[in-house]
Amino acid sequence: MTHAVALDPAQHQALRILTSRGAAWGDEAMSALVVPNEFRAVQACYPIVFEPTANGSFQPVALFGLEPGQNLFLGLNGWDAPCLPMSVERQPFLIGRAGDQLSVHVDLAHPRISQTHGEPVFDAMGMPGPYLERITALLGALHEGVQQLPAFIDALLAHELLESFVLDITDADGSTSRLAGYYTLHEERLAALDGRALTALHHAGHLALIYMVLASTAQFPALIERRKRRQTGLA
Repeated sequence: MTHAVALDPAQHQALRILTSRGAAWGDEAMSALVVPNEFRAVQACYPIVFEPTANGSFQPVALFGLEPGQNLFLGLNGWDAPCLPMSVERQPFLIGRAGDQLSVHVDLAHPRISQTHGEPVFDAMGMPGPYLERITALLGALHEGVQQLPAFIDALLAHELLESFVLDITDADGSTSRLAGYYTLHEERLAALDGRALTALHHAGHLALIYMVLASTAQFPALIERRKRRQTGLA
């Protein structure tokens, strides 16, 4: 249950944020939303796939695990990857509205909230500290990326470039499991697009994003290997 309120230096002067990574702080998630302006960094660490949304569309997510509640990048030393998706890093902050203006909100029910430990949000004068300044910039970038998503998804759907897939996984003990429910890009349909369609995708900025998503699928073997190491107690 969340308790999101507008961030207020008068009310939240003593607020601190625990920045360690682990299940105790809400990081044990299988996936997280990613947005176009971070695809370049994300694709080097995680597979990017698409999941259906409640409104009948799709959203891109980075996969951290191969079953619900599993994050194979979490270990004794925190999060084992150089790139942290913005939708993860910004927690417990989010973008809200104060009238017609966007503003920084905070989820006071989030496990990262503290009054005694962690990064201070405001300084002694009630001004934003370095941590909050970085989070504010990150929220701005995340908001910008979210605004780019509808046009990108619409382009994929217009060219019928999304297809469902299943991934059969051989576990460390020789048994098999299956990842299903997600969508990926249809490479044959992409290859069959004519020059006019490819040019339109390029000019809209979508073609580079498509190739980044395709490149990210190379991370599946490494993700499966992480799972096997976890199963054998090596990670």
